[in-house]
Amino acid sequence: MNETILVVDDEESICLSLKGILSDEGYEVLTAQSGEECLDLIEEDLPSLVLLDIWLPGIDGIETLKRIKSKYPKMQVIMISGHGSVESAVKTTKLGAFDFIEKPLSLDKIVLIVNHALDIVRLEEENRLLKGSKEHEIDGNSKAIVELKEMIQIISPTNAWILIMGENGTGKELVARSIHRQSRRSGKPFIEVNCAAIPEELIESELFGHEKGAFTGATEKKRGKFDLANKGTIFLDEVADMSLKAQAKILRILQEKKFERVGGARVIDTDVRVLAATNKNLEHEMEKGRFRQDLYYRLNVIPLEIPPLRNRIEDVPLLAAHFIREFSLKESKKEKHITDDALEVLMNHTWPGNVRELKNIVERLIITSPSDVIHAGDIPPLSRDNHVSTDSSGFAEDACSLKEAKDIFERDYIMKKLAENDWNVKKTAESIGLERSNLHKKIKAYGLVDMKEES
Repeated sequence: MNETILVVDDEESICLSLKGILSDEGYEVLTAQSGEECLDLIEEDLPSLVLLDIWLPGIDGIETLKRIKSKYPKMQVIMISGHGSVESAVKTTKLGAFDFIEKPLSLDKIVLIVNHALDIVRLEEENRLLKGSKEHEIDGNSKAIVELKEMIQIISPTNAWILIMGENGTGKELVARSIHRQSRRSGKPFIEVNCAAIPEELIESELFGHEKGAFTGATEKKRGKFDLANKGTIFLDEVADMSLKAQAKILRILQEKKFERVGGARVIDTDVRVLAATNKNLEHEMEKGRFRQDLYYRLNVIPLEIPPLRNRIEDVPLLAAHFIREFSLKESKKEKHITDDALEVLMNHTWPGNVRELKNIVERLIITSPSDVIHAGDIPPLSRDNHVSTDSSGFAEDACSLKEAKDIFERDYIMKKLAENDWNVKKTAESIGLERSNLHKKIKAYGLVDMKEES
């Protein structure tokens, strides 16, 4: 889509002249003849650049500039005036205007300044995308993550809707942002909707927006999430936590690709790519009557499963190193070194909180560990594994510490699984979701090699 420029001048001839010359340059041009109309159009279309006359009926250009910069501080505004003065130029520049042009307008100069301003806009967008590419990079070299990255590369350039599934803390939002960044919509908005956090009575206003005076408390017009995401991507996070009523409203807009604001009569078309995420089994939720079947099939065009950290434990050292660099920089501390024995402790944990839990642990270590080296003894007690239940022997409760209890459980669990698979290490590793090399290490560490010969 071409970049959009909004021309605001109460002289219709100026608007038509600028629209003609800028359209010839390949830009999409909107026009307004008052400050109020300018602000309304910005709400509707979010132009890349505004050409704004100082002398306007109603609110003048300077007040309009203040309101634009208050709500959209990164929007570039070029001021124009037939009564130019050094004082006006200085004042508008201090308020955030990109430049100041006097009438009569030189069309060549207008084109030059507009191109310069939009070059700045493009550069800022490129920097944002470059920064985002680093922030939202998926770390890991395990087979599961390599396959996930390959699938993301395949599906990202398409417009297909994607259902992202995985436990809490696995990085579903990270995957969604990575898909958007690699898509053809990367230069357009990525709008996240936390479906679990929106009260049912506000769902329409949040998703579709509302007009001023639509209900008590609606003191100004508000654009909804689908409006803000137009031409870009909308991410429906925790989609299974919406009420059935909210699900019906989502389904309607996904089917019709149009909506009306609350209290409005104008039908607004929307063009969005939909990414949805959940930590729940939607087929089970449908059986229980908690999730609409038609919405499930609408969203589940391409399913994407995010592996839990316990199934890619070999990625822990790489992730830990990444988080150490990140938090050392954030806390303005010298980058710490983590010892092999500390990494062994981390790799022996099954991470019920997944990558989020590991990230929190590393941040705590960066802040609290006294030296530049992180040892095993610096690692705080790790959370219990809530994915594998213990037997009724009660051995974990009798252990002296959480780590001892976990080690006892893990040793007995591995021994049981090895016996079930006739001590075939490859089959056992596959059955418990562990790399064979890591299972060999644990067998050796727990002295299970001798037990194989005894059995």
